[in-house]
Amino acid sequence: MSNQTNRPTEKFRTSVGGQALMEGIMMRGPEKIACAVRRPDGAIDLTSEPVHTRWYNKVPLLRGVCNMVQNLVTGYKYLSHSADIALTEEEQEAEQTKFDRWVEEHTGPRFQSFLMAAAALLGVALAVFLFLFLPTFFTGLLGRFIALGRWPRVILEALIKLALFLCYMVLVSRTREIHRMFQYHGAEHKTIACYEAGLPLTVENIRTCTRFHPRCGTSFLILVLLISIVLYAVLPWTSTGLRVLYKLAMLPLLVGISYEALKWAGRSHSPLARAVAQPGLWLQRLTVFEPEDDMIEIAIAAVAPVLPATPEQAAWGHD
Repeated sequence: MSNQTNRPTEKFRTSVGGQALMEGIMMRGPEKIACAVRRPDGAIDLTSEPVHTRWYNKVPLLRGVCNMVQNLVTGYKYLSHSADIALTEEEQEAEQTKFDRWVEEHTGPRFQSFLMAAAALLGVALAVFLFLFLPTFFTGLLGRFIALGRWPRVILEALIKLALFLCYMVLVSRTREIHRMFQYHGAEHKTIACYEAGLPLTVENIRTCTRFHPRCGTSFLILVLLISIVLYAVLPWTSTGLRVLYKLAMLPLLVGISYEALKWAGRSHSPLARAVAQPGLWLQRLTVFEPEDDMIEIAIAAVAPVLPATPEQAAWGHD
C-alpha cells in the first residue's frame, strides 16, 4: 500500500490522463498522446501521435458523448497495439483466431479501423445489456409476483444495478491479466499525482504518491450509474420493454451529464466536488492496485512526451 498519510501535497489538477494497457500505459496530454509498452526482452517501446482539437469539445453535454466514443475507439486501438508489442510471436499466434489472421492477410487499414470501432461499440452494447436491461428486466419480473409501488421498483432496480456492477468489477479484477493491468492503472495514477504535486518524476517519488485520482474512468462509470438512478426515476413503469427503450433514448443525455459532473469535480476543490468524487475513489480500490517499480518506469516513459513546457499549460481550465 502507498503511504496515504504522508503523500505529497497536490498543487494543481492537470488535464493529463491515461489508460492502462497490456504491459503498458497510454498517456494523453494537451497536445500529444504517447504509449509505452514493455517488450518481452525488457526494452520499452514508445510511440506518440498529436492530439487533434475537436469542435465538439466546446459544446457542453455533446462533448461527453463524442469523447466517450472517441476514447473507446482510441483505447481499443492502443490496447491492441500493446498486445502486439508485449506478447511474443508464439503467444500472439496462440491468441490469434482464424478470423484475426484472415483480417490481417486480406483487409486494409480502413477495414481494420472499422473493426476496432465495432469492437468498442460491442463493449458498450454489453454494458447496456448488463447494467441497463437486466436490472429493469429482473425488477419487472419480480413485480409480476409481488405488488410493488413506483418507488420500491426504482430502489430495487438501483440495488440490482449496483450489485451487478460491483460483482462484475470484483470478478474481473481477480483474473491475473486484468490484475496486472490494474497495477499499471495504479502506476498511471501515481505518476500523474507526482506531477501534480510538482515533484520530479522518479520511481522513488512516484512510489510515495496516492494511487487514487478523482478524474478516472472508474469514477466516470460509478457516476453514470448513480446519476442514472436519479435520471431514470422519472420514467414510467407501464412495461419493461418501454422503460428500456426510454432509457436507451436518454443514454446520450446521461453520458453528457456524467461527463460534465466528472469534469467539474476534477477541476474543483470544493466540499461538494469532493462528495461527488468520493464514490469513484472508493470504487478505485477494485480497479487501481499498487504497481511494481518497472510499471512505474513505463508510466514515466509514457507521460514524459505529453507534458507541456510549463505545468500551467496542463492545468484544468487552460486554453
